[in-house]
Amino acid sequence: MDVQKMVKKAKKGNKEALLQLIMNKENDYYRLAHMYMGNKHDAMDALEDMVVRVYEKIYQLKKEESFYSWSKTILVNSCKTSLRKRNKSQLVDDLTTYTNTLSSTENPYHNIEQNIDLMQLLTNLNEKQAEAIKLKYFLDLDYETISEITNVSVGTVKSRVFEGLKKLRIYIHGGNVNE
Repeated sequence: MDVQKMVKKAKKGNKEALLQLIMNKENDYYRLAHMYMGNKHDAMDALEDMVVRVYEKIYQLKKEESFYSWSKTILVNSCKTSLRKRNKSQLVDDLTTYTNTLSSTENPYHNIEQNIDLMQLLTNLNEKQAEAIKLKYFLDLDYETISEITNVSVGTVKSRVFEGLKKLRIYIHGGNVNE
């Protein structure tokens, strides 16, 4: 699919072109929304909100080749807004269901204790460090993509991941994270 061509059509009001663009990466969008929201229902609500916002604001997109990073940023913002409305100040901590669905093993309960332990460990980080680590290691996104999604520099993303991992190492080895 020629993304730039489809984006140009979508900018001219072609709803079918916009739908094709979104459906082309539907799994990526869903996984991203689910990581933030923690459950299927809320993830789907966030996706619906993203589709509406993308449709309303597609004319603002300056570079057609940036459609996917731009729309993922809108999705992340929709998730964060939804979480704030529910009076949640942190990213959803319970991603056990999410990690189990991504498990490549045939046993869906494989490593469930490790997943729960990992999620518990992430609660010891600040929200931005946990977010960066989840995007990097749960969704396997590169630093540039995380930078675009979170609207911070690549250096800031790298720093958040590095500092978060450093805190996790200290915590795992029995130290105080706040040392």
